Amino acid sequence: MTASLVDEWDRASLAQHGMWVTERAGAGGRVYAMPLAVRLDGPLDVDAMLAACAAVAARHPVLAAAMTEREGLLRLLPGRTPPPARFTDLTGGAGTAETTGTIRTIRTTETADAAEVVDAAAAELVEAEIARPFDLEAGPPARFTLARLAPERHLLLLVAHHAVFDGMSKDVVLADLAAAYGGRALAPLAVPYGEAARAEQDRVDAGLAAAAEFWRERWHDDREVLLPGLVAPSLRAAPGETASLDAAALGSGLAAVAEGLGVTRFEALMTALHVLLHAYGNERVAVAADLSTRTEGTRDHVGPFVNELPVVSAPHGTFASFARETREELRAVYLHREVPLARALGGISPRSALTPVSVSYRRRTGPAPAFDGLDASVDWAMFNGAVRNTLHLQVVDAPEGLSARLLFNPRAIGRAGCESVAADLVALLRGAAARPDAPLGELPLPPRVQGPAVAAPAVPDPAGKAADGETAAGAAGTDSTAGSDDTAGSDATGSGAGPDATGSGGGPDSTAEITAEVTAIWRELLGVDEIEPDDDLFDLGGHSLTITQIISRVRDRYGVELSFELFIDTPTVAGVTGEIAGSR
Repeated sequence: MTASLVDEWDRASLAQHGMWVTERAGAGGRVYAMPLAVRLDGPLDVDAMLAACAAVAARHPVLAAAMTEREGLLRLLPGRTPPPARFTDLTGGAGTAETTGTIRTIRTTETADAAEVVDAAAAELVEAEIARPFDLEAGPPARFTLARLAPERHLLLLVAHHAVFDGMSKDVVLADLAAAYGGRALAPLAVPYGEAARAEQDRVDAGLAAAAEFWRERWHDDREVLLPGLVAPSLRAAPGETASLDAAALGSGLAAVAEGLGVTRFEALMTALHVLLHAYGNERVAVAADLSTRTEGTRDHVGPFVNELPVVSAPHGTFASFARETREELRAVYLHREVPLARALGGISPRSALTPVSVSYRRRTGPAPAFDGLDASVDWAMFNGAVRNTLHLQVVDAPEGLSARLLFNPRAIGRAGCESVAADLVALLRGAAARPDAPLGELPLPPRVQGPAVAAPAVPDPAGKAADGETAAGAAGTDSTAGSDDTAGSDATGSGAGPDATGSGGGPDSTAEITAEVTAIWRELLGVDEIEPDDDLFDLGGHSLTITQIISRVRDRYGVELSFELFIDTPTVAGVTGEIAGSR
């Protein structure tokens, strides 16, 4: 281990563990790709910029980390290679062999418009880099690409896996890149990444009991929702599309409501979103929110310092009174922001989203990066082409203005319905800003959506299959078909698995004896005395860490490597027994 990465602590963070399990189950992919693009105008020094990328990677060794499971725990290892920093010339000049192998070399002709051709090549490059998968076990989980678009126009693209990156990491990386490009040395991080992960784990352990008590009355795992244009709600990652909001109107509405009621813009947004969902006919509203888990010690770190937690309500009274309730609820949730819900409660299978509707709101307060001699334009909310649930509202509130859009799964909700949500939200905020003390029923609300909420399909399409047939964003924990070939012939009880399906005869590894030993493993890991063969692991309080611990114990005892897909398909003692028996 390198001290700069782990400093005597090599365990991955809880967020990394959850994403790693999802990837191993074939249900991650493109939804975890986090792209960041910067347009740079001016006389750029290519060598200096590539050196700056290398300096950033050296300061943040987690960008080169590899991940591996040992003894039931996910470990971070120094990567075999640093994040690549490649250059390509899209104007027709020479790019590196590595880069030009992945995109077309574009040369202008007398009949083609040079700018259009180069822009098309740039779009192709961006798409190829986002779509290219990461191998978390081999690393590195990040890559830089610098492309020349014109003699004094360049595109710098960073694509990082969410397991080592979050929204605030963008600010950190760009500040470091600008400093390094300007010739300023990057000081080592005051707290190594491993130390930060260990401190976070200690805080989670200390707060687990309080978080469990807090969520026990609030969380009911509602998977249904009413929305205009809804086909069927989804909690799985899938190829996505975007719908624009009137960002100026949304921003002015949020500012007016926040100032008038003494709440933050984020609290105003959550209030309005809950009221809107309630107006559509959802009596009990649950919206998942991305909450930062950064501390003073990790403010300069790159990494996944974020946790998704639900905000639950039953809107009532006036907008002003409900906004104050929402503020108090958000602040109560924030006290438990570092504890993953699945760790606090159990009963939640690995998946890409907690609720069909979610929101991310990021407030940028610092200045835009200043690259010496260059004008920089940053896409702070670049779309990766995937969505993790039915509908996700993404907002970046920066000094230069607010940007917002809706990400949606077109198989779950139609574009027209998504655009209705966008318009309804802006109209509601305008009405609330004008009459904050009005009862909710007197505000400009849309009519109830007709018809009951439709449950998500019990057997969704195979994870990770995009409409064009390419592997994209998979279903995190909801795919019922992935891995079925590994357990062919077995039923829910495992009675069809292996040559000793009845458990009779058979020696030391008969199905009955395997079942007894697997049950004993589950009892020890879950702390549950009575476990039936068909009891669901997650209903018993299991989570992603439990999966890797079971896999490790079975590997040690039987020499069988259980598939992660098994714990998506049949997370039961019977399912595990069937796979062990069928693999021997």
